Amino acid sequence: MSFIDKIHTIDRRIIFLCIALSVIIPMLFKWSPAVKTSPIVQAIFDKIDGMPEGSKVLISFDYGPATVPENQPMADGLTRHCMIKGHRTYMMAVWPMGEAQANITIDTVITKEFAEKVYGEDYIQLGYKAGNQGLINAIYTDLKGMYNTDAAGADINSFPIMQGIEGLPDFDLILCIGSGKPGVKEWIQFAGDRGNIPISGGVTAVEAPLLYPYYPKQLLGLMGGLQGAAAFEAALVKKYPEYEETSSNARKLMGPQTVAHFVIIIFVIIGNVAFFAQRRRDKHAREE
Repeated sequence: MSFIDKIHTIDRRIIFLCIALSVIIPMLFKWSPAVKTSPIVQAIFDKIDGMPEGSKVLISFDYGPATVPENQPMADGLTRHCMIKGHRTYMMAVWPMGEAQANITIDTVITKEFAEKVYGEDYIQLGYKAGNQGLINAIYTDLKGMYNTDAAGADINSFPIMQGIEGLPDFDLILCIGSGKPGVKEWIQFAGDRGNIPISGGVTAVEAPLLYPYYPKQLLGLMGGLQGAAAFEAALVKKYPEYEETSSNARKLMGPQTVAHFVIIIFVIIGNVAFFAQRRRDKHAREE
């Protein structure tokens, strides 16, 4: 049997095994490539880092469990940076599952790393409200009309952090972590463009190309997929090396992803070589 015939008859289980090993081996050896922060991600870091202490930052958790590997490191990184800089952080969700993801960030980042932060003064969990982009449109002028309580049901006006907050224009920065619609695009359309409010955030890798045209005029910056999350972590650790251990989830996952992509590319090349070689052999056979 020729090489071409062997390629055409290769057991698909061998391919699955190679992909599995390409993920498992980098995880076992804890290997990850060096990550360089791109300008579109650096812009987000610079904005958060350059704002004065006490600035008001709204983070919308618009994703669910299906995209946690890409989105959760983004949300954790942004929240961590806001806590480091002493910004007042407001969490909400346009997606029903987003409230639970915000709670995970509170538990794993704020509670563990910033125990001195006080709920209701330094940060608040507003939770999920139905309405999709209609919710964004409504809270633009009357946030407390939609959120008269926090996620736990306490009167919204009982928290010092809510003083002076009437609508979206009262925020210095809006960050959206999304994985579909409504997401970053809707925040741009119904908040950023309408009130000239800086909009930024992160999305899954498949969605990122659809948002790049909005950068840099309508979109301050963007984290695209796991690579974007890792790039933000790299920027954070570069300036705040004391967070090297906690701010590394995305960078740790970059190793398996990089090797797996490399293996896939090799199989694609082999498959194409075999295809054209077979077509050439068939052509010669017909000519004979």
